Amino acid sequence: MSMKRSWVLTAFAVSISVFFCGYTSAWAADGGEEAAETQESHLEDGIYSAQFDTDSSMFHVNEAKEGRGVLTVKDGEMTIHVSLASKSIVNLFPGSAEDAQKEGAVLLMPSTDSVTYSDGWTEEVFGFDIPVPALNEEFDVALLGKKGKWYDHKVSVTDPKAEEEAAGEKTGRTVEELKLEDGNYTAEVSLEGGSGKASVQSPSLIAIQGGNAVAEIIWNSPNYDYMVVGGEKYERLNTEGNSAFEIPVSCFDGQVAVTADTLAMSMPHEIEYTLTFDSTTLKKAEE
Repeated sequence: MSMKRSWVLTAFAVSISVFFCGYTSAWAADGGEEAAETQESHLEDGIYSAQFDTDSSMFHVNEAKEGRGVLTVKDGEMTIHVSLASKSIVNLFPGSAEDAQKEGAVLLMPSTDSVTYSDGWTEEVFGFDIPVPALNEEFDVALLGKKGKWYDHKVSVTDPKAEEEAAGEKTGRTVEELKLEDGNYTAEVSLEGGSGKASVQSPSLIAIQGGNAVAEIIWNSPNYDYMVVGGEKYERLNTEGNSAFEIPVSCFDGQVAVTADTLAMSMPHEIEYTLTFDSTTLKKAEE
């Protein structure tokens, strides 16, 4: 075989190898992307938090829900419950407005949901259970307003998070995890919720005993008469000065949900807050 012919065959073989290698890599990349999309779109049975987006400023999730609904997956079928902004939308239909008006169309009926805004105000609005044909894709939902007219809309459901995953960011750390010995401590505490005008004294005095933590909470107002934590009611400790309470601390570095009843308004009013106790600031209390 001549040197020239050998060189030509070698070059041809290399070209074929490069071609198929490139083709295989491209195929693998496409397949990987498809596999990733399939995995993301498939959810095991369970309860999730998910983003619910629409094409209209008049049809959207209530602001108190921060754009998210409760996605339920059962036997592979998905349904998302969304609380809307008001009671102005009286029916929904999973499809077009034209199909919604056909004989035999099964309309989605509203539930009455209670939502609480950041200033503590609670309101009743309509909510709906909407079938979800697929994640990360737009689908049709028609709505019926109070005036009896149907409207077409596009919606989508994205970013599903399992309940434990969504709550995990706020779970925090327990007394056991922090290996705290029995005794009295202080720790910085922050308050969120309500109108933003309320605050609590920080640092807070915290008693640790037998793996449990109890915090002294002193408000910047004398108008709170009781608190509710974990479904239990805690009465005010003092009769004069700013309202003081002793409440259990379920975790540090995560949000502890509390409700406080205020007498500052014309009628007693319960307001929802969260308290966060910073474990990095824990110190033994001075005797």
